[in-house]
This record gives sequence, C-alpha cells and structure tokens, in this order.
Amino acid sequence: MPLRRPLLLCSALALGLLAPMAQAAKDDRTKPLNLVFDREGAIDKVKQRSEFNGNVIMTKGSLVLRAERMDVQETADGYYQAYANGATGKQVQFRQDRDTPGERIEGRADQIEYDTRTDTIRLMGNAEARVMQGDQLRQALSGAALNYDNRTERLQVETGAGSPHPSGRGRVVLVPRNEAVEPAPASSAPLPLRPSINLSPRQPKQ
Repeated sequence: MPLRRPLLLCSALALGLLAPMAQAAKDDRTKPLNLVFDREGAIDKVKQRSEFNGNVIMTKGSLVLRAERMDVQETADGYYQAYANGATGKQVQFRQDRDTPGERIEGRADQIEYDTRTDTIRLMGNAEARVMQGDQLRQALSGAALNYDNRTERLQVETGAGSPHPSGRGRVVLVPRNEAVEPAPASSAPLPLRPSINLSPRQPKQ
C-alpha cells in the first residue's frame, strides 16, 4: 500500500486562516443525536451498538451526516462514535454550521467517522471539504483523508492512493478574508457525488 504522507496545518501557522475549519457551532456539542433511515435499524443494548441502513441521516444540532449505512457505538463514559459508509456512486455527505455567522463547512468521502467525545471528524477515501461564507468559497481541501479537531483547531490532510487527485497528491486552497472572491458554482447545492471506491466498512470498537 502506498505510504500516506500527512500534511499537518494549524491555525497559528496558517495565520489564522484555518481557524474557522476547526470551530464548529458551540451549541452542537450539547445537542442530542437524531437518526432517521429508510430500511432497517437494530439496537444492541448489551453491546451498546446500533446499526442503521438506507439513506441514513444523522443530525446533532446543525451537524448533518448522510450515509447509506451507519453504525453508532456508545462508549462506557456516555459518548458516541459514528461510522458512516457510502455506496457505489454515493459518498457520505457532511455539513455543519460554524460559529462565524453565515459560515458553514461541507464535506464528502467514501467513509466518515465522527467521535462526540473528542469532537473530531475523519473523512476517508476521495475526501474533499470546503468552507463557505454565504455563497463565497473561503477554503477548499482534498486528499486521501482529512482529519480535523474542533477543540484544538488542528487540521490534517493525508495524501496517498485514496486521493481524488492524480499521483495521490493533496490540495489546500486558502482565500484571504480581506479579498473579494467569486461565488462558488452551484453554491445552493451540496457537493456533487463521486463514485465510491467501496472501502470495507470499519467495525465499531468493542
């Protein structure tokens, strides 16, 4: 397997430009998890694990996660770990408001992991994300995997075979906030879907 080389960026080193990427709406942390789905769901109270299938939509405040299949594991200390998987031609979609008024983050990948305890999200396989201010693009990132931590304001882009760019390269675009930018195309619609590479679903930790 080709070596994945992580590119670690933080808001301090990037002159604060990445800070909005790492600051989710604070109210989201206290909101309950809500899930709706089309086909079937199963809850194992002994293992504290739930499985949901068919157009699964998970919400937690302004956070919205859409997937074909999702496993949710409750930890011993009462937090949740969600493992979302897409299907062929249908990636997992993610969206969340930021503390800055009118700002949001949108992302997609073949798999997405969300941990409520650490307040971290990991996008894996053909991962892409962008920060929008209204209809204006502020930041765009892509790679084999994207990791960001809402509490420490650190973002990591991993390169490798799972990147949507040739030769496994990663990509980061930073738009200065004092510069006028053109509206992003089709800003009212979510990021377009890309074919999934059919990663094997990751099993929740027991």
